[in-house]
Amino acid sequence: MNVKIDTKEKFTVIKPQESQLSANMTEELSILLLTYLQKDIRHIILKMTDVQIIDEESAHKIADLQQQFYEQDASFVICELSDAIEEILEKEELLDVMNVTPTESEAWDILQMEEIERELFNE
Repeated sequence: MNVKIDTKEKFTVIKPQESQLSANMTEELSILLLTYLQKDIRHIILKMTDVQIIDEESAHKIADLQQQFYEQDASFVICELSDAIEEILEKEELLDVMNVTPTESEAWDILQMEEIERELFNE
């Protein structure tokens, strides 16, 4: 699976460069993303600009993956979903439980707010 990785100061943007995410590809993506939980920069923005098709199993895997990050006190925000993928997430009742933003800039804002929340709760 082809992905573009852009590491910033406090987060990493992972952008799948595929038009379709199958279950096998999502598993490969999960393995890649989970390695970030062991790194210094643990927060992820999954930028889905190029992805136009996703199956239900992959949608659930991504939702589960996002939950794993939050359980480890790491942020995971998904941005720039196509309308078709939003419809699938809505149909699977995942859109309301996932952290999704329209733009990468808004995803960065969410990451910053979550970092502040974690700092406040740890005090």
